Amino acid sequence: MTKITKLSQISEHLNKTGKLAKVAVAVAEDANTISSINQAVGEGWLHAILHGNRNKIVALCESEGIDHTRFEIVDHADETEATLAATAMVKQDAADILMKGLVGTDKFLRSVLDKEKGLLPPKAVMSYTCALEIPAYDKLLFVSDTAVLTYPDLNQKKAMVEYSVKMAHKFGIKTPKVALISATEKVGAAMPNTFDDAQLCKMNERGQIKNCVIDGPLDIFLACDPEATKIKQTPNLIEGEADILIFPNLESANSFYKGVMLFAKAELAGLIQGTSKPVVVMSRSESALSKFYCIALAALMAGES
Repeated sequence: MTKITKLSQISEHLNKTGKLAKVAVAVAEDANTISSINQAVGEGWLHAILHGNRNKIVALCESEGIDHTRFEIVDHADETEATLAATAMVKQDAADILMKGLVGTDKFLRSVLDKEKGLLPPKAVMSYTCALEIPAYDKLLFVSDTAVLTYPDLNQKKAMVEYSVKMAHKFGIKTPKVALISATEKVGAAMPNTFDDAQLCKMNERGQIKNCVIDGPLDIFLACDPEATKIKQTPNLIEGEADILIFPNLESANSFYKGVMLFAKAELAGLIQGTSKPVVVMSRSESALSKFYCIALAALMAGES
């Protein structure tokens, strides 16, 4: 496939495939959700099934100047019923993507994580990876975990790497460079996460983590600035050209991505990872454009490899 180097190109790629992805939206009576869904439907690669209060959904569409007949609307008495029905639709392969609307994240994720009716396979690790388009960086940057795993252990970090690599492959990046981020490039007891980094590198070296190049611990400069390797005289496999950044904890990853969105005017597309089907959970602080990109990314990940 042609390499996708900008988030806007996801939609172009989806149009070329000629495939129509189906999204089930849980509690869809939210203006921002409907607006982003409407844009995706208008692009021609999405069919939307909106679960929620039909009267409220129709009224919102009218207030936004959107033709509600573009969508399939399923009426529900309350948000619990709407959330369970949307999840069941995806579970039963009647839809390809599950998307959170105007429902609390806790309630939404309880449905996703339900052992019998949810979307997380047994023993799977749930994580989150986002693709960032940063004006100051010459390629897309995949970042994990910005939303789910607070202090990931070694097994969870391995899953974070593998999910991120799988996503990068969908963008046409054959052998992504994975940088394990820390405040230092040295392994030591002062920063215990660096021991995990060393083990992940060895796992990659021995083929336990495939189809990528891993190095770390590295700081952001060594990961993303080619000049830093020369200046610091620290030879590494990434050489300032990272495709993927794996952070040691949610605090650092979340602060990083929000910082580049605020100060560097980055745009984002992100997804929950580890589920049997793509799950879209969008932050209220994300732009309308980023919300559209999240839906496009979900459709990309739902497609065949």
